[in-house]
Amino acid sequence: MYDQPEQAPVLMQGFPAAPPQRVTWGNWMSPPFNRWGFRNLARLRPTIEVAAGSQPSSVLAPAPVALEELSFESVCGRTVKVLDHLRASKTDGFLVLHKGRVAYERYFNGQAASDRHIMFSVTKSLIGLLGERLVHQGVLDPQAQTQHYVPELVGSAFGDATVRQLFDMAVGIHYSEVYDDPTSESSQYGYACGFKPTPAEYAQYESLYQYLPSLRKRCEHGGLFHYVTATTEVLAWVMERASGVACAEQLQAVWQQLGCERDGYFMADPWGRSVAGAGFNATLRDMGRFGLMLANGGRVEGRQVIEQPVIEAIAAGSDPAIYGARKDFAEWTPGASYRSQWYVFNDHSPAIMASGIHGQYLFVDQASDVVIVKQSSLPDAVTELDIDTVRMLRAITAHLRG
Repeated sequence: MYDQPEQAPVLMQGFPAAPPQRVTWGNWMSPPFNRWGFRNLARLRPTIEVAAGSQPSSVLAPAPVALEELSFESVCGRTVKVLDHLRASKTDGFLVLHKGRVAYERYFNGQAASDRHIMFSVTKSLIGLLGERLVHQGVLDPQAQTQHYVPELVGSAFGDATVRQLFDMAVGIHYSEVYDDPTSESSQYGYACGFKPTPAEYAQYESLYQYLPSLRKRCEHGGLFHYVTATTEVLAWVMERASGVACAEQLQAVWQQLGCERDGYFMADPWGRSVAGAGFNATLRDMGRFGLMLANGGRVEGRQVIEQPVIEAIAAGSDPAIYGARKDFAEWTPGASYRSQWYVFNDHSPAIMASGIHGQYLFVDQASDVVIVKQSSLPDAVTELDIDTVRMLRAITAHLRG
């Protein structure tokens, strides 16, 4: 895992770029093209803006801490330094905030501070937070069945699942989240939302609105953890029906209060719907600002942006035994639970984490006042390096906590 990193390829140079260096809709998620594609998705696919607003960006003052030489124990048994892991895990941008100040910030592989990088399934956690806010406001009933809000889902895998079961990935659905299998349901999801060109045999679904009702139930809902990106898309659909407000607009109402440097954006599916399970893009620092808001109990410069009980409800977590029954997840995040689209650590202090394929992370430890953001372009969607990333995040937090 920790061999000498290879030289980053030169991509998208020339008018047009030569075929071996050309990034397209067809290859942007595949190595080595993802190193450019992950921070330039808006040049390849339609998008939905999440405006930063007109207020000046907030100042993130520096307070450097020597973290590159900090070591942690790797899953392979070696002692690994932070910098070596960042390089091996194809990090594009890495930011550590402690007590609201920048303890560490570095960019790799040609990424600049102004680049907006896709966050993949970190998007799920943003949606989960907004959904819990609707519950807190009385707009969304977590015990109601999904079909109450979206009748189109009657008879599908989701129709008789409760909203709470959507939040916590407890839907008994026939669905395989296997990213390298072009026939898996997750790949079919990717075709329907526009991540990849659609093979002819899957062209019957023009949009997520058509694809989601086609999914079928496998077993009874509840008492299980089954990670399914389509479940988040259904949660977003329910939220929009209940509130009458698009998820991109709901997030924008928060984003504009963070003092962000740039607009964020969602990738849009072919019918102009936000890809709520995996499609949000933002700069490294703006994701850090979002994390700071959470670490501060939902406040930004004294203003309550997200109600504190919303964050507390997520940080309370759920039953770790249900989550731990999934061995692959338990090895990656031992002792964690899953609540409202967030991974929750309750073993030393309430800490919450959002994570996406190819190495995207937002880690918030409120008690230690630590926020960490990692944007990456790993060649594979999921690897053993993900286990080490979590170990590194927790080692950094423990070091800063003292």
